[in-house]
Amino acid sequence: MRMLMAIMAVAALVALASRDTAGAADKDAPKYSIEDVMEKAHDKDDGLLKKIIDGKGTKKEKEDLLAMYVALAKAKPPQGPEKSWKEKTGVMVVAAKDVVADKKDATAKLKTAVDCKGCHAVHKP
Repeated sequence: MRMLMAIMAVAALVALASRDTAGAADKDAPKYSIEDVMEKAHDKDDGLLKKIIDGKGTKKEKEDLLAMYVALAKAKPPQGPEKSWKEKTGVMVVAAKDVVADKKDATAKLKTAVDCKGCHAVHKP
């Protein structure tokens, strides 16, 4: 009987530990996937990027775009070198931060930083 109780106690501890580990992994997971960013930010007709570049983005939308680019920078590239991915997405994050901070010429820099063709040529499968 004691052996059975000891086994059950160990099993319960293992279950709790694995649940805590899964929760930690969820906290570290990016809020947006690459697909989310492409769909929500880079849609040609009504994406956040176009709205912000056109001067129609709200402060919240600018912050959302920054959050998307931060998640994009944390994501693993579908193909191509990770160094290239970090460079390309890093420039986007910096430009989006400047837009959120309302720095001079930030919108023009953001437009230049987002090089869809250049990124897709290297990283899109």
